[in-house]
Amino acid sequence: MARKPLALSLFWRTFFLLAILLVGGVLAWVQTFSALDFEPRAVQAAQQTAGLVNLARAALKQADGINRVALVKSLGTQQAIRVAPREPRDVWEPFEVDRFTRRVGRELKGVLGPDSIVARTVNGQPGLWVGFSIDRDSYWLQAEAANVSPLSGPTWFVWIGIALLATLFGSAGIAGLINRPLKQLSFAASRIRGGDLDSRLDENTLTSEIREVNKGFNRMARELARVEEDRAVMLAGISHDLRTPLARLRLETEMSVSDEEAKRNMASDIDQLDAIIDKFMDYARPGETKLVPVSLAKLVEREAGNFRDPTQIRITMRLATDVDVMADETELGRVFLNLFENARRYGRGTYTGVADVTVSYVRTGTWVIVTVRDRGPGVAQEKLSQLTVPFFRGDAARTAATGAGLGLAIVEKAMQRMGGSLELTNAPDGGLMAHVRLKKADKSP
Repeated sequence: MARKPLALSLFWRTFFLLAILLVGGVLAWVQTFSALDFEPRAVQAAQQTAGLVNLARAALKQADGINRVALVKSLGTQQAIRVAPREPRDVWEPFEVDRFTRRVGRELKGVLGPDSIVARTVNGQPGLWVGFSIDRDSYWLQAEAANVSPLSGPTWFVWIGIALLATLFGSAGIAGLINRPLKQLSFAASRIRGGDLDSRLDENTLTSEIREVNKGFNRMARELARVEEDRAVMLAGISHDLRTPLARLRLETEMSVSDEEAKRNMASDIDQLDAIIDKFMDYARPGETKLVPVSLAKLVEREAGNFRDPTQIRITMRLATDVDVMADETELGRVFLNLFENARRYGRGTYTGVADVTVSYVRTGTWVIVTVRDRGPGVAQEKLSQLTVPFFRGDAARTAATGAGLGLAIVEKAMQRMGGSLELTNAPDGGLMAHVRLKKADKSP
């Protein structure tokens, strides 16, 4: 089974791309700065140390023997820079251990002479030790090794950490700024999809491309609202205009047709046309609904009472009397009426010819899920998603059915208007299951 790829929202995808770009840029700049800083820092450190050696050498040269000894003792007590006699038994370690120190040592020997000694420890004492000679006397000058080192260690980590934090926060801010108009567009589009055609976007935004998109979206929303209004007016007119001749046909049938069977058939056809008109009107009903607490058990019992013929459908309810949901009572009644009618038409048992329907419920968090299940043949798995498409029937054998093919489409549309949802599945042991998801009513005072 193929694994589903990880889905990222547009915000996080933009954030990660910007973060990768900026972090890579920061690291590249750090590496570049380190490379460019290496040579000048090494030369500067060598020149500063050579300057100290030359100053010490000049001072010692100007002093006579007695004063030179006193000067060496005085310089030997200093903290940052010390001058001490160099003894033949002194043990020292070379200063050149890496690329930077080798560059410093090369510079020092170039300034002070090739016979100069550069050490990192003398007799176990660390530091930058430079050995030089005056006449036949040899000396050590000790400087702080920290003053002769590249910018590294904790200093680099502090600056890199600051740069990375600034990069991440900057990426989050930029990603949010980039995605804010798209998020608003997505939210407005979802409201349009839910039937709220009054959604509008800001047409005065500073970004010209977003401004044009918002203007186009608002024009589309206005056109959809106008089309929806025209459709409602047209269907209302069609309903009115069709029902008048239908009423005359029914009257003419009752008065002029003597054959009772023909009369019943004609009356049945007229009733079917009238029912189809009702379906069209239900589907085209405006999207405004007012949600109030509704007793689920009472409403389902009322709608089930419309199906009294036990030779066609038997409805068993397993609902608690204290379950209230937030809904429009008329809309919700229409939902269950269509579900029961759908079960009566298409959910009959193969052997009994009767649609055995069970209505049950579960509570989950702030939702109530009501399941309407029949014991019929069910629907092919690949056709389940199409059952709520207007005029679609899930079985070729149903093309002779007398419905308009709008029942489940009406249910789904009504559930969307009430902020709920409809899910259709096949039961494991046969039959179709309709899961109606409704918001639970808050009973707190």
